[in-house]
Amino acid sequence: MSVIEQLKGGLVVSCQPVDGGPMDRPEIVAAMARAAVAGGAAGLRIEGIANLQATRPLVRVPIIGIVKRDLPDSPVRITVTVEDARALIAAGADIVAYDATPRPRPDRRQDIVRAILAQGALAMADCATVTDAQTALAEGAAILGTTLSGYTAETEIGNDGPDLELVSRCRGLGAFVMAEGRFNTPELAARAIVAGADAVTVGSALTRLEIMTSWFCEVVRRQQ
Repeated sequence: MSVIEQLKGGLVVSCQPVDGGPMDRPEIVAAMARAAVAGGAAGLRIEGIANLQATRPLVRVPIIGIVKRDLPDSPVRITVTVEDARALIAAGADIVAYDATPRPRPDRRQDIVRAILAQGALAMADCATVTDAQTALAEGAAILGTTLSGYTAETEIGNDGPDLELVSRCRGLGAFVMAEGRFNTPELAARAIVAGADAVTVGSALTRLEIMTSWFCEVVRRQQ
């Protein structure tokens, strides 16, 4: 069964703890990943080479790998260099996700995609708009993610909900669509599938304990 077939109709769990938090250690990320697979996850999204190296030997499901970098001269954070893409594949990523927006970054988008494909992995385009998605398909991406909608200057809309419209518009392009970004309840994940997603990625609501705890604390405090 191909990687795409394994992900079809499934949940991808993004095991990305809060940066610098008490759970931000490779062995804990790997444990999160195993727990997610035990719960039925069809795939995983793992950030960082060390985390990927710790996780890959322990699971058989497809892994989407990314490297996040905070650059002084670019807002782009997700897999910004060819070197990072190659390192992810060497560490065991089946899919490499990259920022598919037109924003400047150290290496060209096209070169990153080319490097991913040259090493036999699939490219997942983290998009903010349907134009990003169209460009990504033309450049060779196999998976369209709605990951960056709401996180670029063009798409900041002050809406806490996911971009179901972008999911639907990507569906119309005929590619594999990964709904990602603020799908933080089972109900929203279900709506993503209805809107046309082939799979759904959920992160903070499952693997960032500090964030989930703060949500509950805020609700409880409001009742005082």
